[in-house]
Amino acid sequence: MVRNALRSLLAEPRAPDPPRRVWRDWVLVAGLLTAVVLEGVLREDVVWRPVALVLAVATVCALLWRRTHPLAVVAAAFGALIVVNIGTLISGDATFGLYSMICVVLLPYSLVRWGSGREILIGLAFILVALVLGLISDFTGYGEAAAGSMFLLFPAAVGAAVRYWWSARVRELDQVRLREREQLARELHDTVAHHVSAIVIRAQAGRAVAATRPEAAVDALAIIEAEGTRTLAEMRTMVGVLRDDGTAALAPQPGVADLERLARSVGERPRVEVEVSGDLDDLGPAVGAAIYRIAQESITNAVRHARQATRIDVRLTSYDDSVRLTVRDDGEATSAPRNSFGYGLVGMTERATLLGGTFAAGPDADRGWSVDVVLPRTAVGR
Repeated sequence: MVRNALRSLLAEPRAPDPPRRVWRDWVLVAGLLTAVVLEGVLREDVVWRPVALVLAVATVCALLWRRTHPLAVVAAAFGALIVVNIGTLISGDATFGLYSMICVVLLPYSLVRWGSGREILIGLAFILVALVLGLISDFTGYGEAAAGSMFLLFPAAVGAAVRYWWSARVRELDQVRLREREQLARELHDTVAHHVSAIVIRAQAGRAVAATRPEAAVDALAIIEAEGTRTLAEMRTMVGVLRDDGTAALAPQPGVADLERLARSVGERPRVEVEVSGDLDDLGPAVGAAIYRIAQESITNAVRHARQATRIDVRLTSYDDSVRLTVRDDGEATSAPRNSFGYGLVGMTERATLLGGTFAAGPDADRGWSVDVVLPRTAVGR
């Protein structure tokens, strides 16, 4: 069991996208440097004052790289402490260092939160060696030694917990996106199956009347060409997305024509008003189905989460090469994210992105919540 855990840790990659220096880092470093200078100047019991100042300043400045280069910073800071503690044991001088060096407690957290498995093991070795040498050079009792050890290693435990939570969150979001891709593939698959069935029926009809009514056969070929073109467009969007089962519904998916029925299914409160403007006749089936699904999810979120809402406005506007769906409610103003414990917004964002569109959601300036999505009239697979 221990061996498997060690192998798993060694195979652990670095946490992705560590944040680089932000304004809080500069404020932290500026405050610590001020404390280092004041302590170095005002304290009278500092041993090896120039060396202590240089080491403290270097350690504080190294905090700026603690996320992007966690092992290097830990090795440099705690390696220097190891050398100093060894020198202290050999010389027998008083405890070396400034109180400002307490900032090294940030490094175990950064190491475990952002480092790879190998970096974590190597970095913890540096930390433990420095800890043991520090306790030996300034031993004041077992109770204080235990408390000091916990104080130094507790940030590492917090870093491990945060890393685990974030990894689980990322996996859940990936699953949501995968399910959304699967759902989109199902709808596209069903649309393609519908077009193909229409092509087959028209081909059979054209073949039956070709000998007696050639003009009807020509009309059937024109319809087959149009249906085939639409089918190819939908298949380009569907390429690379797999379907779990092999069944195909021959009926088309819900689209913009079903928005009124969707509004009536909500009930009388809050009242759902649908306004459609522009030409939507040549809208791609995948885009129409996406509009319906996003409107459905947005209305569901408003009904569940919009406190004191009396009205939900659904507006669909058609432009030359795109369509825009806006869903707004008049619930109480709030800055808290809707569906914060679910993944509806993630799924809607993924669906819009897959079709080459954009998605935005958030509280309105005065009251309520709005969802705004823009999609191309013909799906652009990504």
